[in-house]
Amino acid sequence: MNHTKYILFVLNLVMISSGISQKYTGSERQINTILSNAAKFSASIVNSDYEKIASSYTVDGKIFPNNLEIIEGRSAIMNYWKLPEGVRTIAHKITPLEIKINGKEAYDFGVYEGTTRRANGDEVSWKGKYVIIWRKENKEWKMYLDIWNRIQT
Repeated sequence: MNHTKYILFVLNLVMISSGISQKYTGSERQINTILSNAAKFSASIVNSDYEKIASSYTVDGKIFPNNLEIIEGRSAIMNYWKLPEGVRTIAHKITPLEIKINGKEAYDFGVYEGTTRRANGDEVSWKGKYVIIWRKENKEWKMYLDIWNRIQT
């Protein structure tokens, strides 16, 4: 079993066992591609691979970070995701609750969670909710609009 299929298999088992209900509408192949792209995005965040993070978005992609203006375009998006020296995201996970494909666009909403290690070694965990509008760009599913809000614990 290749790495991506294994990640999707484990993710599905975790969601089933945790009681999270999912609703996916669209071809299984395209749903799996979006799930795989979301998993690759999380891996890019953990690996601090800012080029791959930026290329996860369409050329005209936009992000809507909490308490900030809309950020548009791959270069600006890449700059947003860059962390200060010594700070690392050590865990990042996206759990889609619903995905619906409609032609060359799709929407996906769910929850995210992760952990950041600060320069002094302290770790901070966080979680929130998100909505992503996916768009096919050159036959690949890319994020066009990405909005998220943190859930205070």
